[in-house]
Amino acid sequence: MTSDPDTGPIPLVGRRPAPPRPPRPVAELRTSSLPVDEPSTAELAGGPQDGAAGGARTDPESARDPGPGDGAPAKAPGRAGRDMVAAVGVGVGLAAVILLSLLVHRPAFLLVLLVAILVGVVELTRALEAGGADPPLVPVLVGTVAMTALAWNRGPSGLVVGFLLTVLAVLLWRLGDGSEGYLRDASAGVLVTLYVPLLAGFAVLLLVPDDGAARVLAFMATVVGNDVGGFAAGVLFGKHPMAPSVSPKKSWEGMAGSVVACVLIATPIVTLALDGPWWGGVLFGAALAVSATAGDLGESLIKRDLGLKDMGHLLPGHGGIMDRLDSMLPSAAVAYLLLSVVAPA
Repeated sequence: MTSDPDTGPIPLVGRRPAPPRPPRPVAELRTSSLPVDEPSTAELAGGPQDGAAGGARTDPESARDPGPGDGAPAKAPGRAGRDMVAAVGVGVGLAAVILLSLLVHRPAFLLVLLVAILVGVVELTRALEAGGADPPLVPVLVGTVAMTALAWNRGPSGLVVGFLLTVLAVLLWRLGDGSEGYLRDASAGVLVTLYVPLLAGFAVLLLVPDDGAARVLAFMATVVGNDVGGFAAGVLFGKHPMAPSVSPKKSWEGMAGSVVACVLIATPIVTLALDGPWWGGVLFGAALAVSATAGDLGESLIKRDLGLKDMGHLLPGHGGIMDRLDSMLPSAAVAYLLLSVVAPA
């Protein structure tokens, strides 16, 4: 008796088996678990400043990937998004250099300011290059030195003449690279010239009078008060975002703290050191709180557009020089204009 030949497994009658699911792409596996990028209450607690106080948001990818030095856990940043120990240490060191240069010899501060402006020009130029522009660097650097010297020796008219000559040099210099991208690159060069050396030139104008050291101290101490007051009020009370699409950590509560701190710092300096009226100190403090916050928001907008967290890495806990100058630059112009009215030299 012969057995039936083996014909294989008996087919099942009914639903056809589902085809095997294709593997998920690596990019999908990496991004599907990331949280939605929405500002949280902690992010709103950084006050109105992103730099030494508020900090910048940490990108989820960079926060999740260990990067160089795998194996040891990365040092967690503070609530402000920065290494606060390094930030405070660098801040104290910068303050010491500024105070010594102002109190010992005013032209020494001019040299410190010039170095900071030149570094800021390089940082902003490199940042714009990352965004696709190619602003001419050489004429802007030369023009920065000329604008600083003219502002110190010739006053406001010298600063304006230096600015116009630098803009002309930028436009002519870029002609050498042809017409492709000319408008983009030349406009970027003019932006760098206006944003950094022109606005910084008003700090030079503050330094020119005999009481220039006190004027510069009034301006810089008030801006620092804006950072500290905004950070403290934002951490303690910050709940309502000021500009979540630009800088999620800024809150209206932090802005209120900035105004109060600026007024408390500016009023005694304006009245006692510059012989100005008390209302002049209040106006000076409130105006600088607004200008410093606007300057910080402006740089945050540029960094967000370029996809950058910081303009540089020169200052641990702060970023680059431009991340410290962002609130100082527009405030220098406002301080010069206001002090020329409420406490003329």
